Amino acid sequence: MSTSIVTRYASSPAEAKSWDTAQARAAFHIPVVFEADRIQLVYSHYDRFIAGGAMPVGKPLPLETVDPLKAAYFLERRELGIINVGGAGTVTVDGTAYELAFKEALYIGKGNKEVVFASADAKTPARFYINSTPAHMQYPTRRITRAEAEVVTLGSLETANHRTINKLLVNSVLPTCQLQMGMTELKPGSIWNTMPAHTHDRRMEVYFYFEIPEGQSVCHFWGQPQETRHIWMQNNEAVISPPWSIHSGAGTSNYTFIWGMAGENLDYGDMDHVAIPDLR
Repeated sequence: MSTSIVTRYASSPAEAKSWDTAQARAAFHIPVVFEADRIQLVYSHYDRFIAGGAMPVGKPLPLETVDPLKAAYFLERRELGIINVGGAGTVTVDGTAYELAFKEALYIGKGNKEVVFASADAKTPARFYINSTPAHMQYPTRRITRAEAEVVTLGSLETANHRTINKLLVNSVLPTCQLQMGMTELKPGSIWNTMPAHTHDRRMEVYFYFEIPEGQSVCHFWGQPQETRHIWMQNNEAVISPPWSIHSGAGTSNYTFIWGMAGENLDYGDMDHVAIPDLR
């Protein structure tokens, strides 16, 4: 079986106050997203969110059902979002092939029985970053290119947060049940993402950091606004953000990250903002 999954349980902010660095990383940090010829998944009890990656090198990789789902096939009660962060590849959904270039996205609706990942060239394999959430409706499978994304530019070089937000799999672009995914690219000379910070009790989030240059890192901030902590992130690593936590980062260089959200609210702007001077 080429698909593996581990479970991360939900925790309260009161519990998190007592954690040391190792405990915080064990709860939220996802150190291995891509492994050759494997599908690596993490099942979070926050909104039953699944995050992970598929990296086909020597063979195509079928997305197999996993025991925590208690389902006949993976998407029996789920929807799936994919963003390719590697070489060109193909995702075949119930016999229909969708080609994904670098930074292109694919939404796959509930009820599709067979999903297979493949790379166009084993020397430059595709890296399919995966998010999945429970679904109550079946919406059409659809590829979203960079040109089809809703694009917003925010921040400035003076505040070190000049960035482009590419909203790829969001309800203003295509219908989904609860999954929302996009990609934020930091401009050269800028390091801060999602600042000013915010929380949103109505949904959780997972960040996947990539395009971090060799020898550089990103410090991801989490915790309640008055009780913030941090986790150091390396290239191609992900981190879970609970609904009660801020989610922000600052790098030793510019970088790119993918955000994925799930919960009861599809309104991208539904945030509880925290003024920078109020952070502790």
